[in-house]
Amino acid sequence: MRAVIVLPLLLLNIHHVTSAPKGVTASLEAKWSMTPFLLETSEFIGEDGNEKFWQFVDTVKELTVYKRGESVRSYYNLIIKKAGQFLTDLQVNLLKFALALRTCSPAIHASQQIAGDEPPPEACPAFVSIHGQHTCSTKDVKKLLRAAAGRPKPYLYKNDHTYPGVNKTDVPVVILYAEIGTKKFTSFHKILSEKAQEGTLVYVLRHFVADPKPQKMLLSGYGVELAIKSTEYKAVDDTKVKDSKTVINTEDEDNDEVQGFFFGTLKKSHPDLEEQLVELRKHLLESTNDMAPLKVWEMQDLSFQAAARIMSMPKFDALKLMRDLSQNFPSKARSLTRVAVKQEMRKEIEENQKHLSETIGVHPGDGELFINGLHIDLDTHNPFSILDILRGEARVLEGLHNLGIKGEHQGKLLRLPVNAVDDSYALDIRHPAIMWINDIENDPVYRNWPAGVQELLRATFPGVIRQIRRNFFNLVLFLDPVQEESVELVKLAELFYKHKIPLRIGFVFVVNTKDEIDGFSDAGVGFYRLLNYIADEYDLSQALMSMVSLYNKVDVGETLSVDTLSAYLKRKFPKANAERILGVESEYDDKRKDGALFYKKSGLSALPLALFNGVPLSPDEMDPEELETIILQRIMDTTTAFQRAVFMGQLTEGSDVVDYLMEQANVVPRMNPLILGTDQKYLDFTATPVVDDWEDTTMFSFLDTRDKTAVMAKRMKYFTNSDEDGMTTVTMWIAADLERASGRKLLLNALKHMKSSPGVRVGVIDNPSGKPIEDNTVLYRAIWASFLTQKNKATAEFVQKLLKEESSQLLQQGTKIKDLLIQGMDVDAFEKKFNTLEVDFIRSQQLFCQDVLKLSPGERAVISNGRILGLFEEQEEFTVEDFHLLEKITLSGSAEKVKARVKQMGMKPKHASDLVMKVDALLSAAPKGEVRRDVHFIKDSHSMLHLSPRENEVFYDVVAIVDPLTREAQKMSSLLIVLSQVVNVRLQVFMNCRAKLSEMPLKSFYRFVLESDVTFLANDTVSAGPVARFMELPESPLLTLNMITPESWMVQAVRSPHDLDNIHLQEVSGVVTAEYELEHLLLEGHCFDLSTGQPPRGLQFTLGMSRDLLMYDTIVMANLGYFQLKANPGAWILRLREGRSEDIYQVVTHDGTDSPADAGDVRVVLNSFHSKIIKVRVQKKAEKINEDLLSETSESKGIWDSIASVWGTFEKSITGGGSKKDDGEKRKEDVLNIFSVASGHLYERFLRIMMLSVLRHTKTPVKFWFLKNYLSPSFKETISYMAESYGFQYELVQYKWPRWLHQQTEKQRIIWGYKILFLDVLFPLAVDKIIFVDADQIVRADLKELRDLDLEGAPYGYTPFCDSRREMEGYRFWKTGYWASHLGHRKYHISALYVVDLKKFRKIAAGDRLRGQYQALSQDPNSLSNLDQDLPNNMIHQVAIKSLPQEWLWCETWCDNVSKVKAKTIDLCNNPKTKEPKLMAAARIVPEWVEYDKEIKQLLRQVQEQGDPAKEKQTPTPSQHKKVDNLRDEL
Repeated sequence: MRAVIVLPLLLLNIHHVTSAPKGVTASLEAKWSMTPFLLETSEFIGEDGNEKFWQFVDTVKELTVYKRGESVRSYYNLIIKKAGQFLTDLQVNLLKFALALRTCSPAIHASQQIAGDEPPPEACPAFVSIHGQHTCSTKDVKKLLRAAAGRPKPYLYKNDHTYPGVNKTDVPVVILYAEIGTKKFTSFHKILSEKAQEGTLVYVLRHFVADPKPQKMLLSGYGVELAIKSTEYKAVDDTKVKDSKTVINTEDEDNDEVQGFFFGTLKKSHPDLEEQLVELRKHLLESTNDMAPLKVWEMQDLSFQAAARIMSMPKFDALKLMRDLSQNFPSKARSLTRVAVKQEMRKEIEENQKHLSETIGVHPGDGELFINGLHIDLDTHNPFSILDILRGEARVLEGLHNLGIKGEHQGKLLRLPVNAVDDSYALDIRHPAIMWINDIENDPVYRNWPAGVQELLRATFPGVIRQIRRNFFNLVLFLDPVQEESVELVKLAELFYKHKIPLRIGFVFVVNTKDEIDGFSDAGVGFYRLLNYIADEYDLSQALMSMVSLYNKVDVGETLSVDTLSAYLKRKFPKANAERILGVESEYDDKRKDGALFYKKSGLSALPLALFNGVPLSPDEMDPEELETIILQRIMDTTTAFQRAVFMGQLTEGSDVVDYLMEQANVVPRMNPLILGTDQKYLDFTATPVVDDWEDTTMFSFLDTRDKTAVMAKRMKYFTNSDEDGMTTVTMWIAADLERASGRKLLLNALKHMKSSPGVRVGVIDNPSGKPIEDNTVLYRAIWASFLTQKNKATAEFVQKLLKEESSQLLQQGTKIKDLLIQGMDVDAFEKKFNTLEVDFIRSQQLFCQDVLKLSPGERAVISNGRILGLFEEQEEFTVEDFHLLEKITLSGSAEKVKARVKQMGMKPKHASDLVMKVDALLSAAPKGEVRRDVHFIKDSHSMLHLSPRENEVFYDVVAIVDPLTREAQKMSSLLIVLSQVVNVRLQVFMNCRAKLSEMPLKSFYRFVLESDVTFLANDTVSAGPVARFMELPESPLLTLNMITPESWMVQAVRSPHDLDNIHLQEVSGVVTAEYELEHLLLEGHCFDLSTGQPPRGLQFTLGMSRDLLMYDTIVMANLGYFQLKANPGAWILRLREGRSEDIYQVVTHDGTDSPADAGDVRVVLNSFHSKIIKVRVQKKAEKINEDLLSETSESKGIWDSIASVWGTFEKSITGGGSKKDDGEKRKEDVLNIFSVASGHLYERFLRIMMLSVLRHTKTPVKFWFLKNYLSPSFKETISYMAESYGFQYELVQYKWPRWLHQQTEKQRIIWGYKILFLDVLFPLAVDKIIFVDADQIVRADLKELRDLDLEGAPYGYTPFCDSRREMEGYRFWKTGYWASHLGHRKYHISALYVVDLKKFRKIAAGDRLRGQYQALSQDPNSLSNLDQDLPNNMIHQVAIKSLPQEWLWCETWCDNVSKVKAKTIDLCNNPKTKEPKLMAAARIVPEWVEYDKEIKQLLRQVQEQGDPAKEKQTPTPSQHKKVDNLRDEL
């Protein structure tokens, strides 16, 4: 009641002053046009598989006809409805989220770009390209197909949509460029899909919208920050700006509470008072937006106070409050200081924090997010990658849900570690067939070595192999003594032995296994017998020496012969009886067959072969010259694993090292690449079909693959050998034609294995060679009849009898099945069943083999817990040993762990066994991600927000650990709100507060732009898109706007009249709008020289499309061989740049690209908002092996085309013609290259004046280079006019801060970083010298003097700080402390003006050294306080600085007035004593500054009067850009 009385009183007091709300909005648009929702939906569905994509395409064939009559909203709903036929409810929600994010838009635009490259025929709504020839008419397809074979096939990309027809390689490829859902598409699709099904062509579809909508799309998935700037030095321009008339809707701001009033609720209950309520809210806000700084003691507890405030709210509101507090913290801080914090909350938070730091290493204040236990690092993940994770998880979660696994069991099964043992499987080397030459543990040679495993932990010099008396390292060589390659390997083994390398060496000799054989006719057998003789008479080490001396007698290129053997025997052992040793009746023939048998059973590849600790070396590692290095490297690598085992206590003094090695998870009884391969396919058992009928083959044929699989699983019958608990862990299905010997053998082997192995069951699927009829299914029907009528044991015996070869011979001779029955079978029941069985269900099985297992009739496959091992060759045998291996691998994967969990659920054995098979298949098929963490808390009543999931639906388990007042909370709070709208979540948010804060935890306002669904306006049209809105900001502080985008995005401001670097709302009426554009998606990569392993510094790459190969280019850095290229969605070609790069180097292999690894042209498709990172390996050409890229004769070539370059000189055309002149035509021009950076309108005003002062004092042509990243739209619009008026050239360079280099968060520091860190890659190699001039400098001399100054071998020259103004002595920080001791007698230099000799700079890798030192120092937030200046001064000992004469830089703060007369440049340094604003200082110190300022203002006024230039003519760009942009406009 009280509120009702108070309200009118308060409302009376407010005077009606309505003013337009003030605020800031920021939006980000794509560079390309809006892509249709229908196409994006098809791409989304296509990610689930090609089959679904085409089914969807068929369903929406002519959907666009509805576009005309319906509103946009109902058309969108129609698309969602159609998609719903192929997606589950959860996937539909993810689809809506994907459409709101426009996540598939780049894929559509990439297709569009490829179509534009074709190019499309004029006025064509759709067209086909047949081996390079185009037509818009369906009638011409036949004609073009006829001659297609003579033309080369088109290039197909990995993610092209190929119609699932008959796969043939020798037919023409037809690419259809069309828009799904249109009439024209349907007419083409009908013809092409029919022909593809017949197998007469390959049909590929690429999206192509003939006339795209002109409007741009607004993107989301990024953050916008308004940081509060320090106003210690006033740096705001006083030029007035016209205010925008933008109006912002503020509906969504009403839910929050202001000083105890909930305005959303009040408006609902008092609709008549709406206007006054708005005023009251504004009044209260203005009184609370108190930005007066807090005292230190008021700040201490803010984090806990924020948490207490959040915890006091109802659940969903609590998240919104967390978002509000973190994103608007500067204006909420004061109200938080009044919140009381309960003691129990504080105590609980501390207990949980202690537990978290011990279990998962999370400390107070850290922000971490876990989805189903997967750690989501918010620094590297963005909404696009999180959506991918949600989709991947959806498959597993829905699968478990469909299999009836709910609640707690879901989380437990998900977190099972699925052992994906890598490719390095090992063979058990404890085998009697191995002849060990030495034994480190027992041989007297090694008796002086220490024997303790603890010795491994003793420190040694790097690269030293520890000599310990244990068999840590074992090398087994499989050799055929007669092979030429064996010679070198034996010599190598002796070398290791002689040098006392701690390596136990064993041989397995694979020789002839015939019983009666003469050593005088078979050299291999003779060798083996001779060796045994020597080992018996003397010892094994003597045998090794003899092998070597024997092989020394063999000439290079020859093989061991019997004569060599006999001669050796006679010479060395004259008394020995050769006949007794080598002859047929030899006494030294023991175990001769064991080696060959062991080799055969092991399943290893071709001889010679080596195992290191059981792991086979690959054939290319077997080269004797390489092998020595490889073995030593393996010893070093394995040492660390042993050290870990000793440290963790897994390997103790009592352990037998070889036993320990052979008990690891990767040890297998035999090698079979089919079983151990990493490319594994699984059946999907998660469907629940409406019918489970396989007797009706027609019905069965209409089911999709998942439903067919589910029917098979339901109707399958098994031979079982259960565990003692009645369950089986491994289920094998055998698909074969039992009328063939190979099929019978396969099943027989499976049954033999099952008999000896409890916990296995075997099911059989018939896949007859012809159409199933009674005659070709006799055996299978007999098995099935027996399943249906007999007991398990009798069936198994009967079937084993049936499968034997003698039984099938009897059947062929006319014996009846009933004559083969065995005792204990119910004969009548069997006969009745056998005689009445139809073959329809076998037809269904054959269909299953064909459609799901992809087998032709008669082919065989083995399926183990859903994993398909298929397509055996007719002669290939799958032995009992292979089944044994398959079982071991299946069990060690996840089957055993799944069984343990399923057992806890307490269900019937048959049902439980089915579930183990299905869950194992589901979990193993899921892509192997990182380990899932189990995050739990000790207590959760006072420090945790809980959101419970909706009942009986799939849910995601989300755990967030966050301090509500951190940058992580600003992003995470928005993310969690959207996440909970998109999917069903069980959410836990732990308040990970920091205690005793000493400064404001957040100094910025923040918005995260993200929506859970496409939004529509009241009139059912789609809204322009998501925007970051900042309303109700305090008006007093000075703000700077930062866009925080995903790693690979390069954005730029394209429209805003306001100074986005200095937003001061007191001086603005209305709204400050900032419109940004996603200008480029980056293609990043790492490049190494294959022969040296080092990055090829100075190597240049170019990126283009097939019609214009040179659109952007870049230089490779030495740090990590990193390079980056600007691109956009589309198919790109990466090449080495013409000139020295291409002359000296060639591309050898590449990785992460879209062309085969050895293709010369590197093709890369950018089709998503994700980062694209490739690896390129290059090599010098043979004849250029001694040339250096950065040698003095470096190329004088090329303007970097990655950059909008404009030549303002009159003799060149405005469009930048001439940026691609030939080398001959382009002699080195005498140009002054000046580099500068500026941000904010004031510094841009200074920059123009600096440029004018440079031009006034030189006759040399000037080219200015500006960092594009931070220039305002107005500067970019007007610079071309200035270039035209004053006759200079300019180029805008940009570079994205690499992700691996420590990021700065403050804009000013980022700009400082750009001044110094990327000098070697910002400019083309043709630029030899560049002079950096600060924007706030005025030049009074000819900078040509500075350019031509001799730097005496230093890479750059800086001016030292002046010492002459005595009263400033107290501010000269470099005279004391760290700097005084570090610099010694050297001077501290100022970074306002410096000249760089880029050739020298690159040659000594100065850029890489600077980045390396920056990386080391910048981890400490207190170091490098003036980054651009401290870094070169700190590196003065590694990268020398030439001190420029003092007159090159005069600034009033540090230099006395006397020296001003000689000053060549004047810098407007900040004065720490007076803190005088820049504008006042400029006019006072430099008289000509005012004149320059007037002149430029006059020029800008003329530009303005020419009628708003931005609309009529865009900033001119170089010709190649022009082309690309026009091309984009056409799309």
